[in-house]
Amino acid sequence: MSASEGSIRGMLAANLRRARTRRGLSISELSRRSKIGKATLSQLESGTGNPTIETVFSLSRVLEVPISDLLDARPSDGLVLARAEEVEVLRGEAVDLRSLRRIESGDAVFEVYDQRVRGGGRQESLGHVGTEHTIVQAGRLGVRVDGREVELGPGDYVGFDAALTHSYTALDGEVRSVLLLQYRADQRLHLSAPALDAPCPAAGASAERRRQAVRPDMTVDTSDRAS
Repeated sequence: MSASEGSIRGMLAANLRRARTRRGLSISELSRRSKIGKATLSQLESGTGNPTIETVFSLSRVLEVPISDLLDARPSDGLVLARAEEVEVLRGEAVDLRSLRRIESGDAVFEVYDQRVRGGGRQESLGHVGTEHTIVQAGRLGVRVDGREVELGPGDYVGFDAALTHSYTALDGEVRSVLLLQYRADQRLHLSAPALDAPCPAAGASAERRRQAVRPDMTVDTSDRAS
């Protein structure tokens, strides 16, 4: 079955090869860096694969592009309406994500997601591009960032450098939250990509800078926690 252009599978197939080529990476090298099998990557590029949250976020981390550059979420003018039942779900080990909106403002790009952590589940991430913001709407959410752990309830907020290893755990049944991913405009693929025949060293250099950087503090706001 061929991938529908408007589906997550179809959009990823249309953008992955472009992102990989502009980074100067072969499928073998992308496989090595992302820990995703070559056969799986070939299937994703042909539109026959089954992308998960883990796959998409790993590709975002290695290619150093926003999630929406891989899934091709386009900004719209005027009224924007996203019905939950009409938005395709990107599933992971413990999290379901629905992409609601991509916002471009000045030098920043924002992606807004409806995020649900399944009861008893734990979603791990090795890190990816951008800054991550989460606001809990319902349930109790455990968040671990680079070894530091916090617990959030309804109305609580946490923000952190998404390049750090992190995880979400539903502590008491399903957790509903809003996830906001924030990027600099120069991290967007179509703005920062080099010529097709020029390998890009940015991935290795940026990773080295992150290893050498002092870990930023995690921001937690529990001022509006429900009683």
